[in-house]
Formats: sequence, structure tokens, C-alpha cells
Amino acid sequence: MVSPSRQLRGGEEDERRRWAPGSTNSAEKALRVGKGGGGVKGRVSVTSRRATEVRVALPPNDSARSPHWTTTSSGPCAAGGGRAGGRLAAMAESLPPEMLSYILSFLPLSDQKEASLVNRAWYYAAQIALREIDVRYNIPVTAASLSSIKRLSRRHVSCVSLINVDGSSDANSVLQSISYYLGPHLQSLSLGGGSLTEASFVRLIISCPGLQVLDLSGCNSLFMSGKLLDQPETVQQVQKALANLRDLNLSGLRHLADSSFNRLSSCTPKLERLSLARCHITFDPHRSRSAQPGSSAILSFPNILHFLKERASHLVALDLSGTNLTPTALHALGQVVGLHLRELVLRGCRDISTEAVAVLCRQQRDLTSLDLSGCSELADGALLVVSRGLQSLQHLRLEKLQQLTDSGFSSLHWLRELRSLDLAECCRVSGRELAKALEFPRGPPPRLASLRLAYCSLLKDASVISLAQGLGSSLKVLDLSSCMSLTNSSLLAISANLPQLTVLRLAWCKEITDSGLLGLADPGEEDRGKKLNKNFGDMGFFLPQLPPEPLAPLESPSQETPNKQLTPSLLLLRALQELDLTACSKLTDNSLAKVLKFPRLRQLSLSLILEFSDVGLVAVAQGCPSLEHLALSHCGRLSDGGWARAASFWRRLQHLNLSNCNQLTEQTLATIRQACQQLKVLDVSMSQGISMAAVEHFQAQLPQVTCVQSRFVGGADLAMTL
Repeated sequence: MVSPSRQLRGGEEDERRRWAPGSTNSAEKALRVGKGGGGVKGRVSVTSRRATEVRVALPPNDSARSPHWTTTSSGPCAAGGGRAGGRLAAMAESLPPEMLSYILSFLPLSDQKEASLVNRAWYYAAQIALREIDVRYNIPVTAASLSSIKRLSRRHVSCVSLINVDGSSDANSVLQSISYYLGPHLQSLSLGGGSLTEASFVRLIISCPGLQVLDLSGCNSLFMSGKLLDQPETVQQVQKALANLRDLNLSGLRHLADSSFNRLSSCTPKLERLSLARCHITFDPHRSRSAQPGSSAILSFPNILHFLKERASHLVALDLSGTNLTPTALHALGQVVGLHLRELVLRGCRDISTEAVAVLCRQQRDLTSLDLSGCSELADGALLVVSRGLQSLQHLRLEKLQQLTDSGFSSLHWLRELRSLDLAECCRVSGRELAKALEFPRGPPPRLASLRLAYCSLLKDASVISLAQGLGSSLKVLDLSSCMSLTNSSLLAISANLPQLTVLRLAWCKEITDSGLLGLADPGEEDRGKKLNKNFGDMGFFLPQLPPEPLAPLESPSQETPNKQLTPSLLLLRALQELDLTACSKLTDNSLAKVLKFPRLRQLSLSLILEFSDVGLVAVAQGCPSLEHLALSHCGRLSDGGWARAASFWRRLQHLNLSNCNQLTEQTLATIRQACQQLKVLDVSMSQGISMAAVEHFQAQLPQVTCVQSRFVGGADLAMTL
């Protein structure tokens, strides 16, 4: 119910308006803004409907053109100059702004930011493209943010998240500045985890008449006294400000009670989405009866049920995760007259039963998203009633259902609109019946784009092969992490049948070897290989036409090993953006250097691949220049020399894990510091060749980077985050 957030962090800018990194989120970008350039200082974050990051660019100074601008393989930057930069800038000025904006819209959002630094025309064109998404500015509550807030008002910023709100004078100044400069334009406001006072909260809300999304998760200080909005005149003002609120997040509130909930909800007549996850809700009917109506001591389910009955015609999404929801309560919820939920999250509600889920499915047939993860009492019957009763379902999460077996999937084919299915940690699911449910003539849901089977230890090759052949080109996300029985046969089937995959996770699939990545069938698997090759041939994938660049390396092994037959390799998955091969310990440079050539790849994990060396590192750097997240933990054969040749290719790198790489020294830190200017998180814990002094010096040079260093002290692991 809460959109994902992308973090940005700002600082001071040098004369060349260079972008620099730093922040706390896994998708953070950094922004350095020059003095006098109308820049934004402080920390900002980005919430995007796309799976990429945004960094907000500011226009160049009075000059109409950046004279030293050119392009690189990773996007535009201020590095060099000459005729090429001049020609590009001149061409940019001759195009209409609408055309420039349309062209830039095809770039990843981080590249749109870089393009905005070319000249003033490109800057405004990029801003038009960036306005098509929701951008959330993550503003720290410090005195340094005051000037930034004033500048942000010129952008008509609509989404703001305040960090570390407290009762200090600096916090009051920031809240007043937000109210005056940004309040009239705000549509989304997050105060999650803050400890602001009731008076400050009321003043802030009153200044935001256009709010549609309000996040108060973890703001326990607001509700501790039980007197929030207890004055009639205050209620009227807040009700006017929240008249158009659609989304309210009250998760994790320990002190929320009936009275405070009723007063706050009465100010939101158009509320559509409500989260009460992990709130202390009383479901005991005897205790609820003993409490007075509108109790200021407890939050009772009868009170919530009364609210649902009043708002039944508007409410479409409800989150009760982590509460002690009982079967009786779920039965009552499903029978609310006029309530037609589209999204329901019951994650971790351990007491609900299959019978209660059946009643829910009969009453709430319009559900499109259902999360029953961690509901440990549910078994095959729950999946059967969901499949038959909720035929409009698009997203289904069933993680950690230990009683779920293959038998529950016999009716899954009824879910024709299903787009994502999560069965992670369902340890009794082997995938056989799931594959049968998706076979012809019933076929898989035509829009199924995401399938998670991580930690399903009973999953075998036969099931993965059937699933891959059945799902075809619709699947984009496949997670098979810790399915340790899978072999090269599964990988060959995935490569041949799932060309649109953007995310592939095979962590701890230890039986995968170089042959599987290269598309070479082992002689020992002759019978199985013939069967696979016949199927692939019938589908048009036998002896595939590989891209020109990777083809040459693949021809060499096949000539050297005539007993091996060429089959679809990982190179067919040209759309990959995330690949996890953690602990695939049988892989070596022989395959990784030849196969990892994915220009779109953003995240890669090769941790615990002990044979990965400098040769593979340099080849991967050349083949995957767009990496932003790279994990190489426990790769003990990597050296300073390898990083000296590889680092220059990874200009976009933001998160780097080099823990337990014992051959690396402070020389590698110096190389990374010079080449990876967008780095935000560096983990060198347990790397014996890197001292604490070297790490401190590294962070002094790049203060926006969070460095993690640890050592064993007296038998205990002492971790330090700088």
C-alpha cells in the first residue's frame, strides 16, 4: 500500500557541477548542487512507478551551453569537450522542447538526469519527462534544509517525506517552512517514525489542503496521550484539509485507540486505502464489550468493523498484517454489506483458518491482490477456495505456508488474470502440480509476469522445465534461490523459453556449472540432453542465433570439446537487469567471462564463487557497464590489479560488497574512489588487507559513502559503520 522509495542525497558542488552519491537506501542517488545555481541542498528521495532511479537535475548557470560536455557509454557527463560536444549542444537547441522531452523519455531515469546537464534546453526537456512520475523528496529535519525547502517550492513539489522529526527548534522551523512553501502543493506526506508534537502535526496538516496520501506509521508520540484532535474547532480545520485524503497508513502504532482512530478517520470522508498493520488490535469479544464505546485505552475490532460498515462504499484496500486476526473476525469482515475490497493484506495473521478464507472469497469476489503469507494454519484447501472464488485475482502471495502441498494447485488454472505468484519457503511444494495446472489446453495465465519459488527445496528440474515451456514470453521475474536440487537442465530450459526475463535469481543452486551457462550439454547427461534438445528444436530454439559479440567466445569451447553439443545459453536473456548467482560454487571464469555480457544489467551477485578471479572481473566489467549493485563477497582470488583494470567501466556503481576479499588492499580503495564517484555503500568487512585507517581515509575523500568494516575481536564479530 506504500509506494517504493528511491533515495537521493545532496551536498556541495564543485565548479563542474559534478553529481556525487550518498544516502541510505539501496536505490539512492546523490546530487551536488553549486552555489548560486538555484540548487537543492539536503537529502531527497524519489518514488517512481518505474524500477529505476531518479536524480533531479538543476539548470546550468547563466551560460546557455556547457562547453566541455560530451557523452560516454554510461551517459552524458561533463568530461572532455571538443567538436562532438558542440555539435550535440547545437542540435539540442534546434529541436522543439516537446521532441527533446519525448526522446529523453526513452532513457533510464538516471540518464535523464545526466542529460539535463547538457544545456538549458535539455534541462527543461528532462524536467518535463521527470514530471510524468511521482518524485518524493526525502528531507532531513535540520537547519540545513531550510534553504532547500524554499527552492523546492519553485518546482511545485507534491511528495515529501520528513526524516527524524522531533520536538526540537530545528524541527519546528523545518515544519513551518514546509507548511509555508510546500504545503499548498503537497499531495503525499510521510512522517513515518517521527516524534512530532500534536500541535505541530495539526499546524502542518492544516497547511496541506490537497493531501491524498498520509503516512503516520510508527508516530507513537502523536497518539500516546489519546487527545489528538479532541478539540472540535481543530477537527473542523483538519477535516477540511483531509477532505480528499485517499490513503492513510497507521501501521505500527502501539498507542492507537478507538477514540483517536475515530476522530482521525472522521476527517477523511473519501478514504480508500487503510493500513493498520502491526497495530495492537483487541479481537477478544469479552474485553471489547467491557470497554466503553470510543475507548481511549484500546483499539478494538468491533470499532474497526463499525468503521468498515460506514465506509464500505469507498474502501478498496485494507492491511491487517501482523495482528491477531481471528477466524471469527475475518468471517465478520468478509460479510460487511457493500464492502468490495480489491486489495487485502493479512501477512502473518497466524490464527485465520481455511473456512474463514472460504467465506472471505465468497463475499469479496472483486479482490485483485491477496497476501496470506505466514498464515501458518492455512493448507491446500485455502488455495483451492482462492483459485475458484477469486477469478479476478492478479497478485497472490503465499509465502511460508508450511502445510501447503502440490495438491492445492489443481484449480490454479482458474486464475486467468494472475500476474504474480509468490510461493517462497513453501517447503512441501515440488512444483509438479503447479506445472500441470499451467499446461495445455488450460495453459498458464497469459499475463503471469512474476513467479517466486525460492527455498522450495523439493523443486526438481522436471518441474522447472515444464514451467519454463508453459510460461513462455510472459514471465519477467523468476526466483529459484536455494532450490539446491536444480541442475544445468533447468538453466537451459530457462534460457530457451523465457526471453523476456528481467530478474533471475539462482542463488545457492550449487549444481549449476559452466556448461549450463555456456549452453554446452555434458556428455554424462546425454539422454536428458537429447530430450531437452528435441523440445528446444521444436520450439525454434535449437542452435540459437546468438548476438554477434558473444558468439565468438562460445565457438571456441565447442570446438575444443567436440563431445559437447550447443544448446541455448544464458546469453539469450538479453533483457536481464538483475542476476543472482550467489554460491553457485561450480562456476568459474570460463563461463562467467564469456556469458556475462548484459548491457542492461543493474544488479549482479557473484558472492561465494571461489574460482572467480581478475580475468572474470575485467570481462564482467566490460560486458556489464551499467551495474549499480555488485556483490563479490568471499571472492578471495580478486586482487588490486584486477580492480585497477575493471573499476573504470563501473561509473554507475552505487552499492559494492567486497567483504572477505583478503587479497585486496588500500590500493583498491584508491582505485574505487577515483572511478566510482556515484558509490554510496561500500562493504569491506573481514577483508584482512584493508585496514580501518584506509577505510577512514576513503570516507574522508568521499564522505557521502557509507563504509562497513568489521574485525574479529576476542572471538566476536565487531562491525562498525562509518
